[in-house]
Amino acid sequence: MKKLNIRKASFIDLFAGIGGFRIVLESFGLRCVYSSEWDKYAQMTYEANFGEIPVGDITQEDVKDIPKHDIICAGFPCQAFSISGKQRGFADTRGTLFFDIVRIADYHRPEILFLENVYHLERHDNGRTLSIIKETLNSLGYNVFYRTLNASYYGVPTSRRRIYLVCFHRRMGIKEFQFPEPTNKQVSLREFLEPDDRTKDYVINCDDIRITAPLPSLDVFGQSPLKPLRIGTINSGGQGERVYSDLGHAITLSAYGGGVASKTGAYLINGKIRKLSPRECARIMGFPDSFKIPVSSAQAYKQFGNSVAIELIKQMFARIIDTVDLSE
Repeated sequence: MKKLNIRKASFIDLFAGIGGFRIVLESFGLRCVYSSEWDKYAQMTYEANFGEIPVGDITQEDVKDIPKHDIICAGFPCQAFSISGKQRGFADTRGTLFFDIVRIADYHRPEILFLENVYHLERHDNGRTLSIIKETLNSLGYNVFYRTLNASYYGVPTSRRRIYLVCFHRRMGIKEFQFPEPTNKQVSLREFLEPDDRTKDYVINCDDIRITAPLPSLDVFGQSPLKPLRIGTINSGGQGERVYSDLGHAITLSAYGGGVASKTGAYLINGKIRKLSPRECARIMGFPDSFKIPVSSAQAYKQFGNSVAIELIKQMFARIIDTVDLSE
């Protein structure tokens, strides 16, 4: 059985975005030895905060040029995989970005894979995509554990359902993994807002804003529900045209989408209807105020909409540490 001093372990940051995984693992004392992100604006933000420009197109990287590491972190894009009469494991992933995780893991055989994806992955292509992922990683020697979690139940003031895969190489002897249980910590969007004088540019002035539900208030215990609270509509009420209370959670931040309140949703805040600012988006995703945002608001919305929820990743990685410690 292979032992790992996880607090001194090294990791690589694939499909790194703006470094959410890196913030968490470095907070536990781990060392990043390689990062990859193709989007030039995300590279700018990553460099501003970590002092290095991630390698660009991972599909063109020779695995021999990637340093040896103990952990792979990756929030990889969800893509359809090929399906044949007999599933071919490794070969079925060719032509997808998941294949690059596979070929790196196949060459370096790190002890742990820590992966994140949209929750639709669980039923993508009628479940075949997830089946191929599990079978492929099993063929490389990994025990695969996965679960879909909503960050709202882990102290994060925004709804964000994602599937997480934690994989231990069989040489570590780990046959069970317990995902963190919901903390149900009481947090609301209101606690993460900037002062009004910093958010004037995000106020929405329209003639067709309608408040259609009673304004919520904290219950007798001073608690707020751990979900977005819709209270109104802009225009026809389509995507980006819904109004929420700041006593609830933010809706899922989106990298794309239209409507006057696209990317963040609209909220009734101090008597005005407005979008969230980039800094507020950073805060609700768990980024500290010291985190630099060197890009335009449009790019910042995209970046935080693509990011991981840092508080949930922290709780998950604490479980990974406990699991490794108990196995030794």
